[in-house]
Amino acid sequence: MSDPAPQPAGPVTDTHLHLWDLAASPYAWLAGAPAALRRTVRFDEASKDLRALGVTRVILVQADDTAQDTAHLQRTAREIEGQGGIARVDVVGWLPLRDPAATAAALADPARTERLVGVRHLVHDEPDPGFLDEPAVAQSLELLAAAGLTLDVPDAFPRHMEQVARIAQRHPGLTVVLDHLGKPPLGEAEAMERWRDQLTGISRCPNVVAKVSGLATSGDGDFAEAADLALELFGAERLMVGSDWPIAPEPFTVGSGFAPLLAHIRAWDVRIVAAVTHGTAERVYRRLR
Repeated sequence: MSDPAPQPAGPVTDTHLHLWDLAASPYAWLAGAPAALRRTVRFDEASKDLRALGVTRVILVQADDTAQDTAHLQRTAREIEGQGGIARVDVVGWLPLRDPAATAAALADPARTERLVGVRHLVHDEPDPGFLDEPAVAQSLELLAAAGLTLDVPDAFPRHMEQVARIAQRHPGLTVVLDHLGKPPLGEAEAMERWRDQLTGISRCPNVVAKVSGLATSGDGDFAEAADLALELFGAERLMVGSDWPIAPEPFTVGSGFAPLLAHIRAWDVRIVAAVTHGTAERVYRRLR
């Protein structure tokens, strides 16, 4: 694993890091992933390089729509918090959004909500693209809003971009987090025009926050223009940065994806940098318990 280049000091919250345990959950999507990713992923494989980039807080993000995957992240968060300069570890987990009663029960269960700061469902893998529009799911989203938890939406382009804006408008009390800027088709001129138009529409929803993350594996990976546009549209107070580790051009290598992205962001104005790398996440991702 190559070491990231030295960068200016400053606290960083990595708002999007994945860990998975093949003994804990099926992770069916791994069957179509690069071969290097088809194994259990441990935090100690990234911790040294993350510390070198100034990371002091980590958000572990679910990678399977199961309670077992979320429980694994919660256990791991307890184990790694306070070690090696990582002061705080939180979880964006999964809840059974299609079942409002089960969601309500989970939200009332301290074990299910330990370190929980947000909820995500792999909507891009759902056979029905209208998952987030289902009446039962809408009831569960209102429960998340009342609890102060976010909804993360992954890999939205092109299937879910307009839906993100619609959900945000329908649930004004819910903070919706657009992961990876929706996964823009970098390098594809015609598709990028469509993405820009859709991102502009999403940015008009004040309760949407966007993650500048996962861009090194979007299209041709030339992320600078997309990141700068996100800043223009959302402003620093609605942007967060994340590694999307271990998914990168070179899997498991912090230096091949997160380090150059963070270097680009750190070239922005110092007040913007403070918000995007740390401040926005402090406001948006708050523990339920």
